[in-house]
Amino acid sequence: MNNAKLLFTILSFGLISVSQAQFWDHSEPEKLGGDVNSEAEESIPVFSKDSSFLYFVRTFDAANKGGENDQDIWRSQLDENGNYVSSELVKAVNNKYNNAVLGLNKTGTTMYLLNSYDGKKDTDKGIAVSTYNNGSWSSPEKIEIPGLSIEGDFYGFHVNEDENVIIISHKGPNSLGEEDFYVSTKTGEQWSTPQHMGNAINSAGYEIAPFLSPSQDTLYFSSTGFGGHGDADIFYAVKQGSWTDWSAPINLGDRINSPKFDAYFIYSGNQAFWSSNRESELSDIYRIDIYTPPPLVVKISCTDITAYNEGDGTTNLEVQGGVSPYSFNWSNGEKDKDLRALSKGDYSVIVTDQAGQKATAECVIDEPEEIIVDLPTVVASDYSNLDFMETFSYNKNKLNVSRGDFKLFIKEIEAQLKDGRPSITIKVRSSASNVPTKKFASNQELAAMRAENIKYDIIGHFEKKKEFKGKVNVVIESSVVTGPTYEDDAKNKEKYEPFQFVQLSTE
Repeated sequence: MNNAKLLFTILSFGLISVSQAQFWDHSEPEKLGGDVNSEAEESIPVFSKDSSFLYFVRTFDAANKGGENDQDIWRSQLDENGNYVSSELVKAVNNKYNNAVLGLNKTGTTMYLLNSYDGKKDTDKGIAVSTYNNGSWSSPEKIEIPGLSIEGDFYGFHVNEDENVIIISHKGPNSLGEEDFYVSTKTGEQWSTPQHMGNAINSAGYEIAPFLSPSQDTLYFSSTGFGGHGDADIFYAVKQGSWTDWSAPINLGDRINSPKFDAYFIYSGNQAFWSSNRESELSDIYRIDIYTPPPLVVKISCTDITAYNEGDGTTNLEVQGGVSPYSFNWSNGEKDKDLRALSKGDYSVIVTDQAGQKATAECVIDEPEEIIVDLPTVVASDYSNLDFMETFSYNKNKLNVSRGDFKLFIKEIEAQLKDGRPSITIKVRSSASNVPTKKFASNQELAAMRAENIKYDIIGHFEKKKEFKGKVNVVIESSVVTGPTYEDDAKNKEKYEPFQFVQLSTE
């Protein structure tokens, strides 16, 4: 096992940044200027919100609190020439054990740390948290992650800047080889049991040094399991849905990755930073300048609804330039690139690329005018004519001929036939309201189903009785969708249920 892995896997902690990037055009790598890099080992750059301070880990420095074989957290300040200078120990969060920053929150007032503060080295591998108050950091306190149990010396963490996701690298349940990625998410004040993040980003090699983009959709990490240019290389993968569903990892290329160990990629402002031992046995921190990406341009076209209240409008979004992957924020809350099953209305989208560029587009979806059908009012003209009407709750479409008023209506028809009436025609009219149906392709289909069901049940009832067979004819006169325009108020049943009915009359 090489020395780089032994050191860096122990220190495999996640980073935070102001922005993030899929890899685009950039300058040639150069060793970070100023006095960050030394004769000792430097790794794991973590920036304050405005990049004015750089936190990093230094190992094998006699000035460390635990001596030359210790690893401590250092801090350097950005000067007017763009160099990080005046490096100093962050005394409040260093002790004689291994110390490292796992992440900072958005405001830089909360620092997540390797839990090395219980007085016993390596007895409880986990995370601690410290807060910045009155010019100093508080004593770190342990964070409870249920079910987290890490064996061995190779493990790491990343806490995102929103403080609701922890990515863990270690050899645990379901690991494919060496260290794999696991994720724990926060709900309220509770962290979830770590979950394996799937086979797409885990391999038979080791995966370490995770960094989740602020938008939580791109993961940068180092691995020996996906090929590359030598030792561990830096890759990125894009989240496809859940925390276990990722795109195939993509190597950042031979301008970033060397034949030696490369890890701890982070992006801050228009620069990217990472750790590498490409020029010596011990690691230093390197950087590149990110060149301005191509402008982001979006175009949109919409397809109108085919029939009134059908709700089948669509959008088609074309994205050009920028830096993929892109995120989509629609005015109706949707996050997909293209939308389907849309109602009449105005739609707009904000597209954001991985360089932070934004572009907007909007369109209007229209629909044909409503066709209003006036249903005739059925009035019994004399004893020979019968009327019946029943309203339905949403999506209901059947009645029972042996129950309620429908049973009485059938009995009255039977009585007339027994009294000598030669035949009866029953006219059926049915309706569905404009409240969108959850069970049928359309409200028109629901209305038709109500008419067909009652016709079927009436004919079936009289066909079973020999004395009535052939004497009852059932005709569907109409099945329509009518009533007030739907206003996203389905709970207002008094408004809509009067238009969900079946109406019968005889002649």
